[in-house]
Amino acid sequence: MEIEQLKYTLSEFGDSVRFNHDLKKKNWFNIGGKSKVYYKSKNLKELVIFLKKLQNKEKIFILGAGSNILISDNLFDGVVIKLSNNFNNISLLNDNIIIAGSAVLDKTLSDFAFNNSIRGFEFLACIPGTIGGGIKMNAGCFNKEFKDILLSVQAIDKSGNILTIPAKDINFQYRESNFSDDLIFLSASFRGVKGDPLEIKNEMDKLKLEKEKNQPSRIKTSGSTFKNPILQSKKKVWELIKESVPLDTSFGDACISKRHCNFFVNKGYATFEDMNKLINFVAENVLEKTGISLEKEIKILK
Repeated sequence: MEIEQLKYTLSEFGDSVRFNHDLKKKNWFNIGGKSKVYYKSKNLKELVIFLKKLQNKEKIFILGAGSNILISDNLFDGVVIKLSNNFNNISLLNDNIIIAGSAVLDKTLSDFAFNNSIRGFEFLACIPGTIGGGIKMNAGCFNKEFKDILLSVQAIDKSGNILTIPAKDINFQYRESNFSDDLIFLSASFRGVKGDPLEIKNEMDKLKLEKEKNQPSRIKTSGSTFKNPILQSKKKVWELIKESVPLDTSFGDACISKRHCNFFVNKGYATFEDMNKLINFVAENVLEKTGISLEKEIKILK
Protein backbone atom coordinates (compact mmCIF):
# COMPACT_ATOMS: atom_id res chain seq x y z
CA MET A 1 0.00 0.00 0.00
CA GLU A 2 1.03 3.59 -0.50
CA ILE A 3 2.12 5.38 2.68
CA GLU A 4 -0.93 7.69 2.76
CA GLN A 5 -3.28 4.73 2.42
CA LEU A 6 -1.42 2.94 5.22
CA LYS A 7 -1.70 6.00 7.47
CA TYR A 8 -5.45 6.01 6.92
CA THR A 9 -5.85 2.23 7.32
CA LEU A 10 -3.82 2.12 10.54
CA SER A 11 -4.97 5.41 12.08
CA GLU A 12 -6.88 3.68 14.92
CA PHE A 13 -3.63 2.30 16.38
CA GLY A 14 -2.34 5.76 17.35
CA ASP A 15 1.19 5.91 18.74
CA SER A 16 1.58 2.13 18.43
CA VAL A 17 2.27 2.69 14.72
CA ARG A 18 5.09 4.86 13.39
CA PHE A 19 6.07 5.58 9.82
CA ASN A 20 9.62 5.81 8.38
CA HIS A 21 10.87 4.63 11.75
CA ASP A 22 14.62 4.33 12.43
CA LEU A 23 15.78 0.74 13.09
CA LYS A 24 19.45 1.49 13.75
CA LYS A 25 19.17 1.48 17.56
CA LYS A 26 16.98 -1.64 17.60
CA ASN A 27 19.67 -4.20 16.75
CA TRP A 28 22.97 -5.22 18.31
CA PHE A 29 25.06 -4.24 15.27
CA ASN A 30 23.69 -0.69 15.54
CA ILE A 31 23.35 -0.67 11.75
CA GLY A 32 20.32 -0.03 9.58
CA GLY A 33 17.92 2.38 7.94
CA LYS A 34 14.20 2.86 8.40
CA SER A 35 11.05 0.80 8.14
CA LYS A 36 8.05 2.04 6.17
CA VAL A 37 5.88 0.99 9.11
CA TYR A 38 6.90 0.09 12.67
CA TYR A 39 4.23 -1.35 14.93
CA LYS A 40 4.57 -2.15 18.63
CA SER A 41 1.71 -4.50 19.42
CA LYS A 42 0.07 -3.88 22.81
CA ASN A 43 -1.69 -7.24 23.09
CA LEU A 44 -2.97 -10.22 21.12
CA LYS A 45 -6.42 -8.75 20.48
CA GLU A 46 -4.90 -5.62 18.93
CA LEU A 47 -2.40 -7.69 16.91
CA VAL A 48 -5.25 -9.72 15.36
CA ILE A 49 -7.05 -6.50 14.34
CA PHE A 50 -3.82 -5.01 12.97
CA LEU A 51 -3.09 -8.04 10.77
CA LYS A 52 -6.64 -8.13 9.46
CA LYS A 53 -6.38 -4.44 8.57
CA LEU A 54 -3.24 -5.12 6.53
CA GLN A 55 -5.01 -7.96 4.66
CA ASN A 56 -1.62 -9.59 4.03
CA LYS A 57 -0.73 -6.85 1.53
CA GLU A 58 2.59 -5.91 3.14
CA LYS A 59 5.86 -7.67 3.87
CA ILE A 60 6.07 -8.31 7.61
CA PHE A 61 9.15 -8.83 9.76
CA ILE A 62 9.04 -9.66 13.48
CA LEU A 63 11.83 -7.96 15.42
CA GLY A 64 12.91 -9.64 18.65
CA ALA A 65 15.97 -8.63 20.65
CA GLY A 66 17.83 -7.63 17.47
CA SER A 67 20.72 -9.90 18.46
CA ASN A 68 20.95 -11.92 15.27
CA ILE A 69 20.18 -9.51 12.44
CA LEU A 70 21.89 -7.20 9.97
CA ILE A 71 19.56 -4.48 8.65
CA SER A 72 20.02 -2.67 5.35
CA ASP A 73 20.62 1.08 5.38
CA ASN A 74 17.86 1.41 2.77
CA LEU A 75 14.16 1.75 3.61
CA PHE A 76 12.50 -1.58 4.46
CA ASP A 77 9.41 -1.47 2.27
CA GLY A 78 7.15 -3.28 4.70
CA VAL A 79 6.04 -3.56 8.32
CA VAL A 80 8.31 -4.31 11.27
CA ILE A 81 6.37 -5.66 14.25
CA LYS A 82 7.72 -5.53 17.80
CA LEU A 83 5.80 -7.48 20.44
CA SER A 84 5.27 -5.58 23.71
CA ASN A 85 5.59 -6.69 27.33
CA ASN A 86 2.21 -8.43 27.09
CA PHE A 87 4.08 -11.11 25.11
CA ASN A 88 6.77 -11.24 27.80
CA ASN A 89 4.95 -13.34 30.41
CA ILE A 90 6.30 -16.55 31.86
CA SER A 91 4.58 -19.09 34.10
CA LEU A 92 4.81 -22.61 35.52
CA LEU A 93 2.15 -25.04 34.28
CA ASN A 94 3.19 -27.88 36.58
CA ASP A 95 6.36 -29.20 38.20
CA ASN A 96 8.41 -29.26 34.99
CA ILE A 97 6.48 -27.45 32.22
CA ILE A 98 7.02 -23.74 31.56
CA ILE A 99 4.94 -21.49 29.31
CA ALA A 100 6.77 -18.43 27.97
CA GLY A 101 5.71 -15.58 25.71
CA SER A 102 7.67 -15.18 22.49
CA ALA A 103 9.16 -11.86 23.65
CA VAL A 104 10.71 -13.47 26.75
CA LEU A 105 14.50 -13.37 26.66
CA ASP A 106 16.26 -16.74 26.51
CA LYS A 107 18.25 -15.80 29.61
CA THR A 108 15.02 -14.98 31.48
CA LEU A 109 13.62 -18.42 30.69
CA SER A 110 16.85 -20.03 31.90
CA ASP A 111 16.70 -18.05 35.17
CA PHE A 112 13.03 -18.92 35.67
CA ALA A 113 13.77 -22.63 35.23
CA PHE A 114 16.62 -22.40 37.74
CA ASN A 115 14.39 -20.59 40.27
CA ASN A 116 11.89 -23.45 39.93
CA SER A 117 14.54 -26.22 40.12
CA ILE A 118 14.05 -27.36 36.52
CA ARG A 119 17.00 -28.76 34.54
CA GLY A 120 17.45 -28.61 30.77
CA PHE A 121 17.33 -24.84 30.29
CA GLU A 122 20.87 -24.00 31.41
CA PHE A 123 22.19 -23.46 27.85
CA LEU A 124 19.68 -20.66 27.28
CA ALA A 125 21.65 -18.48 29.71
CA CYS A 126 24.23 -18.12 26.92
CA ILE A 127 21.92 -17.25 24.01
CA PRO A 128 21.27 -13.52 23.45
CA GLY A 129 17.80 -13.46 21.94
CA THR A 130 14.10 -14.04 22.49
CA ILE A 131 12.05 -17.22 22.62
CA GLY A 132 10.38 -16.44 19.29
CA GLY A 133 13.64 -16.08 17.40
CA GLY A 134 15.16 -19.06 19.18
CA ILE A 135 12.32 -21.34 18.12
CA LYS A 136 12.37 -20.13 14.52
CA MET A 137 16.09 -20.86 14.06
CA ASN A 138 16.36 -23.72 16.56
CA ALA A 139 19.00 -21.73 18.42
CA GLY A 140 21.44 -23.59 20.61
CA CYS A 141 24.90 -23.91 22.10
CA PHE A 142 26.97 -26.43 24.03
CA ASN A 143 25.24 -29.34 22.25
CA LYS A 144 21.71 -28.30 23.28
CA GLU A 145 19.01 -26.77 21.07
CA PHE A 146 15.46 -25.44 21.41
CA LYS A 147 14.07 -28.65 19.93
CA ASP A 148 15.34 -30.54 22.99
CA ILE A 149 12.96 -28.75 25.39
CA LEU A 150 10.07 -27.56 23.20
CA LEU A 151 6.58 -29.06 23.64
CA SER A 152 4.44 -26.79 21.46
CA VAL A 153 4.17 -23.34 19.91
CA GLN A 154 1.21 -20.99 19.77
CA ALA A 155 1.27 -18.76 16.69
CA ILE A 156 -0.81 -16.44 14.57
CA ASP A 157 -0.71 -16.28 10.78
CA LYS A 158 -0.69 -13.03 8.81
CA SER A 159 -4.44 -13.28 8.27
CA GLY A 160 -5.02 -13.20 12.04
CA ASN A 161 -5.75 -16.91 12.61
CA ILE A 162 -4.40 -18.44 15.84
CA LEU A 163 -3.05 -22.01 15.90
CA THR A 164 -1.11 -24.39 18.13
CA ILE A 165 1.70 -26.53 16.68
CA PRO A 166 3.05 -29.51 18.67
CA ALA A 167 6.82 -29.99 18.56
CA LYS A 168 6.42 -33.44 16.99
CA ASP A 169 5.00 -31.78 13.86
CA ILE A 170 7.98 -29.46 13.44
CA ASN A 171 10.99 -30.48 11.36
CA PHE A 172 13.95 -29.02 13.23
CA GLN A 173 17.40 -29.05 11.69
CA TYR A 174 20.69 -27.47 12.75
CA ARG A 175 19.88 -23.76 13.18
CA GLU A 176 16.66 -23.96 11.17
CA SER A 177 13.09 -25.19 11.15
CA ASN A 178 10.31 -25.66 8.63
CA PHE A 179 7.99 -23.01 10.07
CA SER A 180 6.19 -20.95 7.47
CA ASP A 181 7.33 -17.33 7.22
CA ASP A 182 3.61 -16.57 7.44
CA LEU A 183 3.64 -17.30 11.19
CA ILE A 184 4.18 -14.96 14.13
CA PHE A 185 4.99 -16.80 17.37
CA LEU A 186 2.96 -15.83 20.43
CA SER A 187 4.12 -18.25 23.13
CA ALA A 188 5.56 -21.71 23.65
CA SER A 189 5.48 -24.55 26.15
CA PHE A 190 8.70 -26.21 27.30
CA ARG A 191 9.48 -29.31 29.34
CA GLY A 192 12.45 -29.83 31.60
CA VAL A 193 13.34 -32.21 34.43
CA LYS A 194 13.23 -31.49 38.16
CA GLY A 195 16.72 -31.11 39.50
CA ASP A 196 18.94 -29.87 42.30
CA PRO A 197 19.18 -26.04 42.26
CA LEU A 198 22.88 -26.08 43.15
CA GLU A 199 23.70 -28.42 40.26
CA ILE A 200 21.63 -26.28 37.87
CA LYS A 201 23.39 -23.10 39.03
CA ASN A 202 26.82 -24.72 38.70
CA GLU A 203 26.03 -25.81 35.13
CA MET A 204 24.79 -22.32 34.20
CA ASP A 205 27.91 -20.71 35.67
CA LYS A 206 30.17 -23.18 33.87
CA LEU A 207 28.55 -22.48 30.49
CA LYS A 208 28.59 -18.70 31.02
CA LEU A 209 32.28 -18.80 31.92
CA GLU A 210 33.05 -20.84 28.81
CA LYS A 211 31.16 -18.35 26.66
CA GLU A 212 32.82 -15.28 28.20
CA LYS A 213 36.24 -16.86 27.71
CA ASN A 214 35.74 -17.52 23.99
CA GLN A 215 33.22 -14.98 22.69
CA PRO A 216 33.19 -11.18 22.56
CA SER A 217 30.69 -9.31 24.71
CA ARG A 218 29.52 -5.74 25.38
CA ILE A 219 30.38 -4.67 21.84
CA LYS A 220 28.43 -4.08 18.61
CA THR A 221 28.25 -7.64 17.30
CA SER A 222 25.51 -10.02 16.27
CA GLY A 223 26.58 -13.46 17.46
CA SER A 224 27.76 -16.20 15.14
CA THR A 225 27.85 -14.99 11.54
CA PHE A 226 27.95 -18.38 9.81
CA LYS A 227 26.59 -21.82 10.67
CA ASN A 228 29.02 -24.65 11.28
CA PRO A 229 29.16 -26.69 8.03
CA ILE A 230 28.39 -29.95 9.85
CA LEU A 231 27.68 -31.94 6.68
CA GLN A 232 30.75 -30.73 4.80
CA SER A 233 33.51 -30.59 7.38
CA LYS A 234 34.57 -31.83 10.80
CA LYS A 235 36.08 -28.43 11.43
CA LYS A 236 34.19 -25.61 13.14
CA VAL A 237 33.47 -22.56 11.02
CA TRP A 238 35.88 -20.41 13.04
CA GLU A 239 38.68 -22.83 12.15
CA LEU A 240 37.87 -22.55 8.44
CA ILE A 241 37.80 -18.74 8.66
CA LYS A 242 41.11 -18.66 10.56
CA GLU A 243 42.76 -20.82 7.90
CA SER A 244 41.34 -18.87 4.96
CA VAL A 245 41.10 -15.18 5.82
CA PRO A 246 43.55 -12.57 7.19
CA LEU A 247 41.97 -11.88 10.58
CA ASP A 248 42.83 -8.17 10.40
CA THR A 249 40.54 -7.80 7.37
CA SER A 250 38.10 -4.91 7.68
CA PHE A 251 35.77 -2.84 5.53
CA GLY A 252 35.23 0.59 7.03
CA ASP A 253 34.40 -0.03 10.69
CA ALA A 254 33.31 -3.64 10.06
CA CYS A 255 35.96 -6.06 11.32
CA ILE A 256 36.51 -9.60 12.59
CA SER A 257 36.51 -10.10 16.36
CA LYS A 258 39.94 -10.83 17.83
CA ARG A 259 38.35 -13.17 20.37
CA HIS A 260 36.23 -15.30 18.01
CA CYS A 261 36.60 -15.00 14.24
CA ASN A 262 33.01 -16.07 13.47
CA PHE A 263 31.88 -12.90 15.26
CA PHE A 264 31.98 -9.71 13.23
CA VAL A 265 32.08 -6.32 14.92
CA ASN A 266 30.96 -2.76 14.22
CA LYS A 267 33.85 -0.73 15.66
CA GLY A 268 31.77 2.44 15.53
CA TYR A 269 30.24 3.65 12.30
CA ALA A 270 30.07 0.60 10.05
CA THR A 271 27.39 0.70 7.37
CA PHE A 272 25.32 -2.18 6.07
CA GLU A 273 27.51 -2.18 2.97
CA ASP A 274 30.68 -2.44 5.11
CA MET A 275 29.38 -5.40 7.10
CA ASN A 276 27.88 -7.13 4.08
CA LYS A 277 31.20 -6.79 2.21
CA LEU A 278 33.02 -8.38 5.13
CA ILE A 279 30.54 -11.27 5.29
CA ASN A 280 30.80 -11.91 1.55
CA PHE A 281 34.59 -11.55 1.55
CA VAL A 282 34.97 -14.18 4.28
CA ALA A 283 32.53 -16.58 2.62
CA GLU A 284 34.25 -16.23 -0.76
CA ASN A 285 37.71 -16.81 0.72
CA VAL A 286 36.63 -19.87 2.69
CA LEU A 287 35.03 -21.31 -0.44
CA GLU A 288 38.14 -20.61 -2.51
CA LYS A 289 40.56 -22.08 0.07
CA THR A 290 38.54 -25.04 1.34
CA GLY A 291 35.78 -25.70 -1.20
CA ILE A 292 33.20 -25.31 1.59
CA SER A 293 30.23 -23.01 1.03
CA LEU A 294 29.26 -21.24 4.25
CA GLU A 295 25.66 -20.53 5.16
CA LYS A 296 24.81 -17.40 7.14
CA GLU A 297 23.41 -17.82 10.64
CA ILE A 298 22.52 -14.13 11.02
CA LYS A 299 19.41 -12.88 9.27
CA ILE A 300 19.60 -10.02 6.78
CA LEU A 301 16.70 -7.59 6.46
CA LYS A 302 16.64 -5.49 3.33
